[in-house]
Amino acid sequence: MQACLNGRRSPADSAAVPMSPEDMARSAAEAVAAGATQIHVHPKTPCGHDSLSPRVLTPVLEAIRARVAVPVGVTTGAWAEPDPAARLARIRSWSVLPDFASVNWHEPGAEAVAAQLLALGVGVEAGIWSGTDGAARFAASPLGPRVLRVLAEVTDPDPATAEASARALLAGLGEAFARPVLLHGEEGGSWPVLRLAGRLGLATRIGLEDTLFLPNGQRASGNSQLVAEGRVQYGSFAAVAVGQAEPPATGRGRTPPGPRSRR
Repeated sequence: MQACLNGRRSPADSAAVPMSPEDMARSAAEAVAAGATQIHVHPKTPCGHDSLSPRVLTPVLEAIRARVAVPVGVTTGAWAEPDPAARLARIRSWSVLPDFASVNWHEPGAEAVAAQLLALGVGVEAGIWSGTDGAARFAASPLGPRVLRVLAEVTDPDPATAEASARALLAGLGEAFARPVLLHGEEGGSWPVLRLAGRLGLATRIGLEDTLFLPNGQRASGNSQLVAEGRVQYGSFAAVAVGQAEPPATGRGRTPPGPRSRR
């Protein structure tokens, strides 16, 4: 299970959102202690903007790696650097490299960004968003077989329809070049999609980037609480896939097994 620490959020969304390298490192360590096996983070400038600058990225990676031994990935979202050429230049200037980076395949310049990351030895998460042409673009990409995994991102925030949106996205991905798939939702769709990932045996993620709330509607105290609850929800609903009774929505119960990636 991947922990997504902050995303594009700020303390205006929740005081628990980590912004500084030190706060991200602390939150990462707490998430790993709760069961996270990977970290996804958005490095931020002192004024709170996502950035691809090495002066911003390096302190974040160094601080997190001083606290945890799991793989650490970052965003390359176009909002952090809208101009594709400037985005490539930023990535080329990195002196400290993440273990992986997410590339949103529907964004302009995505394949060039992915190719540059691969050339640097950085794993690529192919971000395929529902409601975009990302799946079609990825299916036609010669880089598809080389990505680390597919990050299937369900952008439907409605808990009543997010699972159906997730199934449609997975159908559109098809075999996805036989790459592992990590399935996750956002906002109100986060928990329904995470439970679906458990039933399907896919990897997933949870954290303050995706949702500020626990399944019962209470605000999460931080990433560690979301990860701990995510493991319970994932494991409880994975039991359904092997013929056990449907668990309660709160998912309180046994310690879940680790997520399995679709091959």
